[in-house]
Amino acid sequence: MAGRGFRKLLTTTAAAALFSAPAMAADIEVIHWWTSGGEQAAVSVFADEFDALGGDSWIDGAIATGDAARSATLQRILGGDPPGAAQFNTGRQYEELIEGGLLLDLTELAESEGWRDFIRPSTILDACERDGRIYCVPVNIHSWQWGWASIPVFEQSGVDLPKNIDEFLAAAPQIQEAGFIPFAMGGQSWQHSGAFAVLMLNTLGRDKYEQLYRDKSVDVASSAEVRKVFESFRALKQFSDEGSANRTWNDTTNLVITDQAALQIMGDWARGEFAAAGEEAGVDYACIAGPSESPYLTTGGDVFLFPKQDDPDVEQAQLKLASMMVNPRVQALFNNAKGSLPVRDDVDLSLADSCMQAGLELLANPDTVVGDPNLWLTADTDGQIRDLFAEFWANEGLSVDDAQAQFASIIEAAE
Repeated sequence: MAGRGFRKLLTTTAAAALFSAPAMAADIEVIHWWTSGGEQAAVSVFADEFDALGGDSWIDGAIATGDAARSATLQRILGGDPPGAAQFNTGRQYEELIEGGLLLDLTELAESEGWRDFIRPSTILDACERDGRIYCVPVNIHSWQWGWASIPVFEQSGVDLPKNIDEFLAAAPQIQEAGFIPFAMGGQSWQHSGAFAVLMLNTLGRDKYEQLYRDKSVDVASSAEVRKVFESFRALKQFSDEGSANRTWNDTTNLVITDQAALQIMGDWARGEFAAAGEEAGVDYACIAGPSESPYLTTGGDVFLFPKQDDPDVEQAQLKLASMMVNPRVQALFNNAKGSLPVRDDVDLSLADSCMQAGLELLANPDTVVGDPNLWLTADTDGQIRDLFAEFWANEGLSVDDAQAQFASIIEAAE
């Protein structure tokens, strides 16, 4: 991979000056939640590339699940023992840390390297900015809008790959009769809420979807379209398996990889699991954008923030790590392994598979790009929505009417 993106390193004198002062080697403990096979391959790119720069060292602080990793980070910061860097999602999860003056200001680095010139879409860098200052670095673009399908399961069931959820629901009984799990779902609340949001966007379209989450529209939340989403989600439940309650997302993806299940709705990070298993897109599995004939691409993702430190050597290492994470070569290597899209469009993607290429095509079209709800919802509101969708999935005694009424109440009270 010898394209111009891979040859481009730090080129500005201003950027180089940030790291020119003599410094002692520093260990940077990095807290993240990338623990599955595909995720470990991706985070190893960051670790190896940082260590290869010389001097400073990446100390891995993997903690299973995003909630646990974020909670540990907050406890460490508030307890006076902050890590060197920590993963969060693009959005409002870290706004109180910014307001409390607890994060390293990356503005000088961002301006010297021209982050505004190459990070796209602009909304993911906007989520790192408060009062004109930059406090985190986006490392990828993730989208939930994908159906991951086992091609052998559909072939052996005698049904075509679905173009949308309604087609899948119509074919699901035949898949079940053939001895397969039609719909693979795990047991974590974020899996339920993520799949639900996919159905929501497919049903509402971009404008109403953004009215719902950005503008907190109670009218949309109470609409017939949203009721249809609850009904479709309830219909999917009958085609899942009894083992879903205690299953992680990647173990659920493995059901599709091993041809035990037909379809999983999961974000593009699932592509890393298929790659790690040696699966080939279009042969062993299909990535169905949407799943819809008119798919959208939400643009959330992951960011790293850098808690303030007392040691200037650690601060220099933090800035070096932040710079490396958006380096074009590292962006290509990391996102090819992760399954996500790079935050910059000037990288060499000659190894991109058909699924990644489909995502890039959607990203290039302004009409198909949609903001991620995390950009607009507080962590508290997001947690309430996740809990509701998880309860609706697990508790069939919770009616569609009651669940929709609760959802509308959450949206009405959202800040």
